[in-house]
Amino acid sequence: MSRPLTFAAAAALSLVVSAGAASAQDFRALARQDLQRSHDELAANHPAPAVPGAASQGFRAWLDSGLQESLGLASRVNSGDSHAYLLRYYAGGFRDSNIRVSPTFEGMGPYFGTSWPGFATGWRNGRYVVTYVKPGTRGAPRVGDVVTECNVTPIEEFARAKLDRWEGNLETEAGRVTSAPYLMWNRNNPFTAGVPSQCSFQSGRGRPRELQIRPIPVVAGDLEAAYRATVYMPPATPLAVETVNGRPWLHVHSFADTAGWPAFNAAVEAQAATLRGPQGFVLDLRAASGSGENSSTARGYGLANRIWTPEFTVSRQPAAGDITYRATQGNRDWYAAALGRMEADPYFVQESMSVIEQTREIVAAYDAAIAAGRPTFTLAGRPAVADTGAPNPVQGPVIVLVDAGCSGGCLDTLDLLSRLPNVRIAGSTTATDSIFVEPTLLRLPSNYSDLSYGHKAWTSRPRANNQPYTPAQGLTYTGNPVDETAVRAWVGTLFQ
Repeated sequence: MSRPLTFAAAAALSLVVSAGAASAQDFRALARQDLQRSHDELAANHPAPAVPGAASQGFRAWLDSGLQESLGLASRVNSGDSHAYLLRYYAGGFRDSNIRVSPTFEGMGPYFGTSWPGFATGWRNGRYVVTYVKPGTRGAPRVGDVVTECNVTPIEEFARAKLDRWEGNLETEAGRVTSAPYLMWNRNNPFTAGVPSQCSFQSGRGRPRELQIRPIPVVAGDLEAAYRATVYMPPATPLAVETVNGRPWLHVHSFADTAGWPAFNAAVEAQAATLRGPQGFVLDLRAASGSGENSSTARGYGLANRIWTPEFTVSRQPAAGDITYRATQGNRDWYAAALGRMEADPYFVQESMSVIEQTREIVAAYDAAIAAGRPTFTLAGRPAVADTGAPNPVQGPVIVLVDAGCSGGCLDTLDLLSRLPNVRIAGSTTATDSIFVEPTLLRLPSNYSDLSYGHKAWTSRPRANNQPYTPAQGLTYTGNPVDETAVRAWVGTLFQ
C-alpha cells in the first residue's frame, strides 16, 4: 500500500541536544513530563481507542497502566541514556512497531556496552545459545552451549526482565533475535541487571553446568565483532547485483532513500532479460528496512515493476481497502499542515498533484466528521485491479530471502511478492508491523525525544495486525545466519 504523506513527518525540524546537558534531577522531571505528554498525545489522537477489534486491545490495556508503571520508575532516571530507555519501555509496551520514542541525540548503537563477560548469545531455534567467545576469555562457556538460567532464575524469566521492551519485543521472533546478544551485557540501563554473576549452560544432552560470570572491560571492536557474529548485519553497500552459482543474486538490504537506488535500478533494468531467464534468481531482503514507510513501499514496488513489469504486477497488488481515521482536531491539523507544505513546494506540485488532491479530500473529510461529531470516518483505498491478462515475464523460480531485519516497507513488498507465481519466501521469520500506519512525529517537551505513531488504521489489510512472514517448511534456514557461505550453499539447494 502506498503511504504518500510520510514525507511530512520526515521533514519535521529536528533539534539535537546533548545528553549530558542536564543534571540527574532534571532528567527525572523531564522523563515524567515526556511520559505524560506521550500518554496524552496517544490518548487524544491515536486511532486505537476509536477502532474496535483485537488490534486495539493491547493499546487500551497499556495506555494508562503502562504510564503508571513507567512513572514509578522515573526516580531512577539519571542520564540521557536512561531517559531514552524509560521512554522506549513505555512505547514498547504497546506492542506496536509503529509507536516509537526515539532520542534526538546520538544514542547507543547496537554495539554499545559498558562491560560484558567476553561472550555473546543468540536466539537459535527457541533457545538462547552462546554464539561468540572472545579469544582468550577464561572460564567462558563454549560456542553452542545453551543458557538455562542466570542468577538462579530460569532463562526465560531472566530474559524478559533484562530485554523485553527495553531492547526489543520478546513477543516476536524478530525481537528475540535482535536483542539476544544483550542478554549478558551491561548496556548502562539502570532499570535492569547488568552482567549476571552466574549462569548455567548445557552442552548437548549433558546436565547443565554452573559458571561464575566475570565482567571484563570493553575493548574497541569487541562488541561489534560479537554482535556481527550473532545477528546478520547488512553490508556497507546495501544494494547490489552479483552472480552466485550461475544465477543473479539481488541484494536489497535497505529501503532507505539514501541507499543508492538510481544506480541499482539502472543495473536491474540492464539485467532484466537475465533476471527473467529460466535459471531464476534470488532477491535478498535480509535486514531490509527503510527510513520512511512511504519510501520503503514505493522502492519495493518499483523494483518488482522493473523485474515483472507494471502490467503484470498491477492486478496482483493487494487492494488497499478501507482506511479508518480518528476524527480529532489534532489529526486534522497534521494533515492540513502537511497539505500546506505540499502546496508550497513547486516541485511537489508539479510531480505529485494526485497526492495533493488526495490530501485535500482527507482534510475535507476531517472537517465534515468533526462538524458532525463523528469519532471516526472511513475512506476507501485503491481497489483491486482485474487481471490484465499480461503474461508472466519471469520464467524461472524466485527465492526471496528474509530474516528478522525485514521490517516496515519490506513487509509491504512481501505482500506483493508473495502473490507472484513461482516466488517462494525463504530464510527466517520477519519482523512485524501493526495496522496503525502512516507515522506522525511529535517533539516531546524535553527536546530529548520524539514520539512517532501511526495515525490511521488500515482496518482491511489482508495481513493481520502484527503478523510476520514465516517461511514454510523446507524453506526455513536453521544454520548460522552470519555464515554467508553456508547461507548461499543452502539457498542453492532450493533451486534443485
